[in-house]
Amino acid sequence: MSLAAWVMFALFFGWCAIGMPIGFAMLASSFVYLFVKHQDIGLVAAQSLNGLFRSFVLLAVPLFILAADIMNAGTISERLLKFAVLIVGRLRGGLAHVTIVASMIFSGMSGSAIADAAGPGKLMIQMMLKEGRYSPGFAGALAAAAATIGPIIPPSIPMVLYAMVANTSVGYLFLGGVMPGVLMGAVLMMVVVVVARRDNLPVEAPVQRNMILPIVGESIPALMLPAILLGGIYSGAVTPTEAAAVATAYALLLACVLYRAVGLRELTQLFTGAARSTSVVALVVAGALLIINLLFLVLGCFLDTLLMLLVIVPIAMPSIRSLGIDTVHFGVTTIVNLMIGMITPPYSELLFVVTGITGIPLTSMYRHIWPFIAALVAALVVMLAVPDVVLWLPRLLGYRPGG
Repeated sequence: MSLAAWVMFALFFGWCAIGMPIGFAMLASSFVYLFVKHQDIGLVAAQSLNGLFRSFVLLAVPLFILAADIMNAGTISERLLKFAVLIVGRLRGGLAHVTIVASMIFSGMSGSAIADAAGPGKLMIQMMLKEGRYSPGFAGALAAAAATIGPIIPPSIPMVLYAMVANTSVGYLFLGGVMPGVLMGAVLMMVVVVVARRDNLPVEAPVQRNMILPIVGESIPALMLPAILLGGIYSGAVTPTEAAAVATAYALLLACVLYRAVGLRELTQLFTGAARSTSVVALVVAGALLIINLLFLVLGCFLDTLLMLLVIVPIAMPSIRSLGIDTVHFGVTTIVNLMIGMITPPYSELLFVVTGITGIPLTSMYRHIWPFIAALVAALVVMLAVPDVVLWLPRLLGYRPGG
């Protein structure tokens, strides 16, 4: 291995060790490598970014990010939570069940696990911690585990990226995620049932009858978003990227006009925040294009979902196709696997998010997260052993293996 490569390795690991964001460490160490090798740094950067933004499918990512941010800021999340309380709030450990159901509903709009944890997840943690009815560790672990459903039930930012690198249909990937997402929610609720009986978790007060219709009425416009989104894609009216734009416009309409929860100042902050989040994705993609071999060596150690998709899928796809493995089945199960990794210690990205927004110590969540991990792994095994869990709905709507 050349001196330049040794320098790149050393700098990458060193910068990661001192806390530099992985995307920045990737890019910086790559540029140092090119500098030592006397290659044109500017040309490589231009080619990487041009390749990134020429992808029409990838344009859906910043739009879904913006839509999720608008829903979190525009009281849409709170209205969906009230609807979830109406459905399952009366069960023992009702708020825990509500957390899971709310994540399943919100995942049909955001496509992001982190958006799910930072939006409904944060609100549910605050509700569970009132009056000390739930332990902080359990509340944080549950919110993180429920957020893993976010990129499985469509839409899904990781599925958009997978479709780009695997040349697979976004629409059929979205369909393939519906039943696995429901299965994940079901197994998490089973864990809550066991914990609720063991720890005698509280039962919530029933919703007053005169509040049922107002809650349903306020929730219907928000619940229409998944129908508009998926209906547009599968009817052929819009592409997945255009559907992301429709979702963003609809979320803006709800937040700014119908619910009047977002003003000009908040809207400016939302666009700025979405641009910042999108730039992180862009840096990650560009860095992955530059040092794919390095990432493959350290894949299981630090890397988040976007990096792993952009690295492992291009490497594995020729073998996957040659072995006759269905690309939709492989894509959905891979993303489920990555979501489980986001709550598995020591690199538990979703637990880090929960800690950052609530202050709950990581150590207190580690003790409670393992039953949820076990349940999700069991669901993943079912998806792998019974491919129809993923493929039944896509086949019903016209998908054929190898598509």
